[in-house]
Amino acid sequence: MKTDFWALFLIKWNMPKVLKFKQVVCALNHFGYNEKRQRGSHIIFENKEGKITVVPKHGNGEVMAGTVLKICRDINISYNEFEIRT
Repeated sequence: MKTDFWALFLIKWNMPKVLKFKQVVCALNHFGYNEKRQRGSHIIFENKEGKITVVPKHGNGEVMAGTVLKICRDINISYNEFEIRT
């Protein structure tokens, strides 16, 4: 999935600035990703095919918008699909 700069800009402009960590985990679980391991404050999720993505879990329990977009790219879904599952 290739997204050009302006499409990414418009998505980021209209999306919330942060999502709760629990919302991100619920969405990942829906798409078949389970927690594999943790290293420090970063949790690695993997699906049955071996694809991975990393989610930071810092003190405030929030995941920034840019990180959510990176997670969407890692698991090959659009932000809109991800947002519906949160």
